[in-house]
Amino acid sequence: MEDGFELRQIEGKGEGIFATRAFQANEIVMVGKIKGTLKSNDSHASQIGKNQFVRHAGFISKVNHSCGPNCGIKVNETGAHDFVAMKSIKVNEEITFDYAMRNYSIDYFPPKCMCGSKACRGKVTGWKDLPEATKKEYEGFVAPYLYELDAEVV
Repeated sequence: MEDGFELRQIEGKGEGIFATRAFQANEIVMVGKIKGTLKSNDSHASQIGKNQFVRHAGFISKVNHSCGPNCGIKVNETGAHDFVAMKSIKVNEEITFDYAMRNYSIDYFPPKCMCGSKACRGKVTGWKDLPEATKKEYEGFVAPYLYELDAEVV
């Protein structure tokens, strides 16, 4: 595929996005485009501000969560989320990100995380519930308003 990714079935998990070409660290993997605004949070909502949620167009909403992700978030000029490689991604590798990189709290997922990562936290959590060490590791790959929300809580 010319975009460098495609939707595939994953046995026991549903669908996921997989690389059809290699990506280097810090390379944009997927460009985000906002499809529409939402009145509230839901399982496929992307938070773009304290109480602002949107739905992304295209395959962005099909990218699965991982507690050990290979992509992070960069907010583009439209306010949408681009996915950027945190490390090299190989052909046929699933493209993943940590949902905590865009949402301050997570309320719409099963109690047990199914990511299968060695770094799995056991539950899909939002930014507010991440350990400080993980927040530090994700620096530069998360939506900036998450830091603003952290500052309000302190």
